[in-house]
Amino acid sequence: MEIFTAILVVLHLIVSATLIFLILLHSGKGGGMSDMFGGGMQGSSGGGATLAERNLDRLTVFVAIAFTTTTVLLVLFIGQ
Repeated sequence: MEIFTAILVVLHLIVSATLIFLILLHSGKGGGMSDMFGGGMQGSSGGGATLAERNLDRLTVFVAIAFTTTTVLLVLFIGQ
């Protein structure tokens, strides 16, 4: 059981670092990932998100779910 807990802790650390990185990639009030790649607000009259931003949102949600799952599993296994 200690091996599984150690693997879970390492996985949790990787997921945590990935989640921090993905959150920092998101744009604030203006700018962000779309400006980084030259998209900007020049051509978007509808105000919709670009494909890169939507994919970044999806990936962030997936990693956040993985973070929550590893947190709950760690509480269950370390709490025993």
